Amino acid sequence: MPNRKKTPGGAEAIILAGGSGARMGAEKQYLLLAGRPMIEWTVEAFVSSGLFSNIILALAPENLKKYGPAWEKAGVKTAAAGATRTESLRSAFQLVSPGAALVAVQDGARPLTDAALIKACLEKSAQYGAAVPAVPLKDTVKKVSAGGGEFESTPDRSGMLAVQTPQCYRREVLAAILDAAGRGKDYSDESQVLEKLGIKAAVVPSNYRNIKVTTPEDLIIAEALMKDEKSVTARSKIPLPRAGFGYDIHRLVEGRPLILGGVKIEHPKGLLGHSDGDVVLHAVCDALLGAISAGEIGVYFPPTDLTIMGISSMAIAEKTLEVLTSKKARIINVDATILAEEPKLKPYYEAIQNSVAKILKLDRGDVSIKAKSREGLGDIGHGEAIVCYAAVSVLR
Repeated sequence: MPNRKKTPGGAEAIILAGGSGARMGAEKQYLLLAGRPMIEWTVEAFVSSGLFSNIILALAPENLKKYGPAWEKAGVKTAAAGATRTESLRSAFQLVSPGAALVAVQDGARPLTDAALIKACLEKSAQYGAAVPAVPLKDTVKKVSAGGGEFESTPDRSGMLAVQTPQCYRREVLAAILDAAGRGKDYSDESQVLEKLGIKAAVVPSNYRNIKVTTPEDLIIAEALMKDEKSVTARSKIPLPRAGFGYDIHRLVEGRPLILGGVKIEHPKGLLGHSDGDVVLHAVCDALLGAISAGEIGVYFPPTDLTIMGISSMAIAEKTLEVLTSKKARIINVDATILAEEPKLKPYYEAIQNSVAKILKLDRGDVSIKAKSREGLGDIGHGEAIVCYAAVSVLR
């Protein structure tokens, strides 16, 4: 997570992403935009701005359960969205720090908001209490009859603007808006309630690139703008979960120590290999390197290098951690499954789990170790080899 510059008194952001996407025909926040879910671009714009001490993301209950833990690990707070936009905002506002001076409210489906606009809105809200970005209307506006079948009049569009987000407020102003908003009543944006309170929001000139994706055509436009936006590649990328898979096999032979996950197991046979043959650490390290597209352990410790004959696999794990650090990646969890007919490994689960956690600098609860047999089938079932499969997740 990028370091965040704190505004005086602290600024926090609420991103509302609980909509159903009825007009889109799908859940728009998770539609792919330039190869990534749209909500990731929206959150990243606020993270990379460096203007917020906290970012709160309101998600629909099913998405909160599915994606919430990963967002929390990435440093983004999550809240349950309500049945309406106003209820979602009310839910997220409960997580705003009491000492926060300013709060920005953003649509989750507005992925092209830039840092300059965010900063301008915050500064205006500090001065006026509320600030709303807006652009001039391009088309002539008509008022229609109650049934929508006839045009009745043509308002003067020179005095009208189309509003956008982020809409920014001093904390006490947003609290007053939520107090004044009727329960069960929804508003297209919270600035509507300001009129009831007699507070006038400052206008912040915005741009047409700050599009809200509402229909399939909007997604095409946003994609085109994204490809043309040079600044998007300069954003600090928010850490995202990535998965990796690893596999290793070594033959069991007499005269070798049996080491699994850095733990020496009492057994007449050990694993043959260029190193100590620790299939657990080998599979886990391969999975970690794979998760960040950094090759496999043979790239860093080639079997043709005789100077590393018999090297401890803990040294391989140390190198893997160095590579992860260089790629700004952090391990979330490790899940390893050992296939072995002999010895019986259940008594060693805890020791291997503790050892792998210590080697990888993880909490014990972030490491899972288990073993299965091959029921006497094949080389493994005949006690001639041991295999390990490993699945990992990292943030990068």
